[in-house]
Order: sequence, then structure tokens, then C-alpha cells
Amino acid sequence: MQKSKIKKPTVNRQIAWTHLNSKPGQTLVALLGVTFGVSMYIFMNSFMNGVNQAQDDLAFSTLAHVRIYNDDDKRSYNPAESFFDAGTLLNIRNKKSLQYTDGIKNTSQVMATLEKQPEVTGITPQLNFSVFFRNGSKKINGSISGVEPASENQLFGIGSKVIAGSWNKLDVQKSGIILGKLLAEKLNVGLNDNVNVLNSDGVSKNYTVVGIVETSVKEIDKSRAYLNIATARQFQGKNFDYSSDIQVNLRDRDQTAELVSLLKSAIPYQVESWQTANQQLLAASQLRSIIAVAVSLTILLVAGFGIYNIMNMTINEKIREIAILKAMGFSGGDILGIFLAQAAVIGVVGAITGVLLGLGISTTVNLVPFKIAGLTTLPISYIPSDFISAIVFGIATTLFAGYLPARKASKIDPVVIIRG
Repeated sequence: MQKSKIKKPTVNRQIAWTHLNSKPGQTLVALLGVTFGVSMYIFMNSFMNGVNQAQDDLAFSTLAHVRIYNDDDKRSYNPAESFFDAGTLLNIRNKKSLQYTDGIKNTSQVMATLEKQPEVTGITPQLNFSVFFRNGSKKINGSISGVEPASENQLFGIGSKVIAGSWNKLDVQKSGIILGKLLAEKLNVGLNDNVNVLNSDGVSKNYTVVGIVETSVKEIDKSRAYLNIATARQFQGKNFDYSSDIQVNLRDRDQTAELVSLLKSAIPYQVESWQTANQQLLAASQLRSIIAVAVSLTILLVAGFGIYNIMNMTINEKIREIAILKAMGFSGGDILGIFLAQAAVIGVVGAITGVLLGLGISTTVNLVPFKIAGLTTLPISYIPSDFISAIVFGIATTLFAGYLPARKASKIDPVVIIRG
């Protein structure tokens, strides 16, 4: 009896293998069901990850993780306000006498506070304002963004988007201006041409075009131009430490809540995370991910139903053999193990081939030309956890689909079957 028990697991595996080989067509259909489900899971998630990554790259080419600005209508006014330094005397002022009711007048102090935060990886000040661009009889409404070229390029990589001229010219040529591609086309100007800029105060100045930039964001390319922030301050008549916005990037753009909470209590300006300012971007990304997972899991469930039907058919065809095995001393657990072993083989082989097929499909799709918004091919992005999840879900679905008919087989009464 002891010898028989040692051999029984081997016999069970041989029986399971025989069942798989006796109906190769059915086995192949079950394998293809798992393979297709897992491959689609890999492809759908990789494609959606790529789409989300492409959209994020496009959005964050002009969007910082945290924005600091001054909107006097929205912030509470403290007449006895001490900025940053608790040791200074309080300066009590009438709100009506304040020179700066908008904008940030002490940019360097704010930036010094930000630089002390370990999670901050980049900071850049901006001076943004509306203007009219004029060239001959053409007059176009747009905006100027006064920037520090080096820090602006660090945050947004805008230097790589200059298609003519050089971004660094803003540092060395204070009278230089960089125009969006579509704006330059509408004004009919090119490199080294002059363009006249008129602000809301009626101040008009000429600047030399030292670069043309294409960000792939149409609204920016058709209306925005860039000046050195020192030049922009002079044009607007602001002091050397004035800015309208301070843009901040973090190590992890999804972890902005703690820094925003800290800064709101430390500085008297509005502090806004990208999640708050762009809730539609966050919602769209989450919805796409949910749809991808839902579609992929549905495919796996459909494959599971197919496997259930195949296993059920196999059990009905082998019902007399099962009865004979039980009459020979095989227990219900042995019968359950035999059919679960078949399901496990189908699940493991199908999951592995599905991952390989999904990787192949994704790689092929990634080569398809798709020239829009800065993309050259359809976007694909791989996340290792997706491959692990695909294998786990594929095997789990197959085992569950195989368990139900296997449990039915384990409870067969051999006397009833043999008697007919």
C-alpha cells in the first residue's frame, strides 16, 4: 500500500497527460483561449500605459507639478503680515495702499524657501502677460512669457523644441524674442526679423526674433512668445524680483499634497497642484486605465468559460473511465487532482505563450507610424507588474474554470455509472 501511494501522484500526472493528448484539438482551443486573453491583457495595458505616458509628456512639457501665484481676490488679507521671518517687526498696512495686489514681489525669498524642500527638483519664475504682436499691418493677440532660460529649460525641456535659432540666445541677447511656430507664420517673420510688441499699458517695443519653437500644443504655438525675464520686467515696469508665477517640479509628480499643504502655511500666495488645476487630465488617464483593465479581464473571463466548457465535455466523455478509476481505488481527491493538473498545464502554457504573443503584438504596434502631437509611432509603454498580473490572472481563471467540472467528476459514484 505504501508503494502504491508513492506511485499514485506519478500515475495521476500520466493520466492527466493522456487526457490532454487524446483530444489535441480541444486542448489547442483551450490553450488559444488563454493565450489570446493574456496577450490582449498585455497589449491593452501596454497601449493604454503608452497613451497615458504620451499625454503626460505632452501636458508636462508646459505644465509644472506645482504652481505658485498671487490672486489677491482669492486670498485672505492679513494687515499685520510678516513674510517668512518670524523675528521681524510686523508691518501693518491698509490693503488699499499695497503696491502689488497681484504678482509675486519677492520671488527670490519664495524660491529660497522652495530650495530647502528635499522633494523639489526644479524651480523657475515666470512673468506672463497679454500683448499684441505687430508686423506691418498684421496685429495678433497673444501672450509673453518672461523666463529664466536655464531653469525654464530644466523644467520643461523647451530648448529641444526650438526648430530654428537657439533657446540660449535669450540669455546673451536681451532684445531677443522666441516665437511659437504658428505665431511666427501668422506674423510672417523669421530669424533675425523684428517684431513689435504692445502691452496693455500702451508701451510698445521692438524685439529681434532669435528662435522659433514648436511645442506641439497648438494654443501655445499660435499665441505665445518668450523673453528673458529681466527684459520682460523692464518692459512691464516691474522690479527686479517680480514674477507672476513660480513653477515647481517634484521628484514624484503624484505626491504633491504634502508640499502644497506646507507651502500654503509658509507663504502668502496661492499654491496649486497640477491635480487641482487639471482634474480632467487626471480623470481621463484613470478612465482609460479602467477601460483597459475591464476589457482585458472580460477577455480572460470569456476564455475561462471556454475552458470550463471544454473540461466539462472532457469529463462527460471520460465518465466511464473516471468510474473505473474510482473503482480501482482512486479517491475523489485524486480525480480532482487529475483534472486540475490538466487545467494547470493549459493555464501555465497559455499564459506564457500569451505573454510572448502580447509582447510581440505590442512591439509591432509600437512600430506603426503615427505622426501627431510630437509622436512618431503609436505609443507603447511596458510595466513589469502588468506581465505578472497577466500570468496570475490567466492561470487563476483557468484553474477556477477547471475546478468546477473537476469537482463534479470527483463526486461521481462508480457503481451508478458502471451499472448504466
